[in-house]
Amino acid sequence: MSVRSGVVGIWIIATGVLIGVLYLGRSILAPFALAVFLFLIMEGFARIIVEQVKFVGRNIARAISILAVLVGFGLFVGLLAQGIAQFGGQASEYEQKINNLIADVYGLLQMDSAPTLTQIIFNESGQRFFATIANATGDLSGDLVVILIYVAFLFLAQSAWGPKLDRLFPVPEQRDQVREIGAAARRGIETYLWTQTVISALITFLTYFTLIALGVQNALFLSALIFVLNYIPTVGSIVAAFVPTLFALVQPELPAWLPAGGENASYIFAAIVFLGVSFWQFAIGNFVQPRIMGETLNLSALVVLLSLAIWGAIWGIPGMFLSAPLTVLMMILFAQSASTRWIAVLLSADGNPGGVISKPANDDLVITAETADT
Repeated sequence: MSVRSGVVGIWIIATGVLIGVLYLGRSILAPFALAVFLFLIMEGFARIIVEQVKFVGRNIARAISILAVLVGFGLFVGLLAQGIAQFGGQASEYEQKINNLIADVYGLLQMDSAPTLTQIIFNESGQRFFATIANATGDLSGDLVVILIYVAFLFLAQSAWGPKLDRLFPVPEQRDQVREIGAAARRGIETYLWTQTVISALITFLTYFTLIALGVQNALFLSALIFVLNYIPTVGSIVAAFVPTLFALVQPELPAWLPAGGENASYIFAAIVFLGVSFWQFAIGNFVQPRIMGETLNLSALVVLLSLAIWGAIWGIPGMFLSAPLTVLMMILFAQSASTRWIAVLLSADGNPGGVISKPANDDLVITAETADT
């Protein structure tokens, strides 16, 4: 009993120390983790090019994948700049609509002295709120250069990983086992990231044409935001449904197909936009995504939500984006040892995280072929 209590105590202390290191080193570790996952996306894209186009060499495929990711990122930044400029050009009209909305809410609650948007933004609470958002966005933007530098060095360093692994594990059996674990983790993360990208692109594509059909202004900018938000598990899809709705609610010019006049026209328009956007989020999230992602994200729904909260608290916005793949990585690694396999079982959705142990007496780094297919 005392031995078991000691093991539990060591686990608690080790977990606390690990969380403390992750939190205190978030300014270094979070950008590096983003760089690793961006590197895996590029490598996965390059692997697909090599497999599908036989005459293209590995280096050319990598160059194409890097260029494609950089061009995509540049287009996204351009869309953000264009969207912000368009909203800025109609700032006074949006402000009037927002003031009317605030007055309607206060009137519905039978409250007097409705504040204006300017008063809300420039009071003490508003300044703290927007300062927090600005700081988080600024930190993330400032890390982009560091992330790209990390990615460049990851490409330069990957040729030396094989010889280093040979020296770290001189016994061939151990080296092969480590390679299998690394390959399983890499395939799981790459597959998840690519699957999530396809799902996000599909939702974004359908949402964009829905917004265009309904007459929502700046639909391309809103669709780009939805594409990024869908990378955040669970919460991201909910926020993605409300963002176009809020913009539709304060849109200065309503589409011509709505009935002319009427105090509730903006609310009707926003409700229709919400239903249109939510339909694709619900349909793809509940019918298409489980079929595509069922074999790649073997995580409990509760674990996904908890990991989002925990990684978000530790690493902020980067942690929210990386919560699911990081938890998948933890599950794969925990499944390789008999002493930690119970954690992987709890994290998994079906209780079978893979990594079946073949030698209980010496369980570390010993797996069967099932792990390679995880």
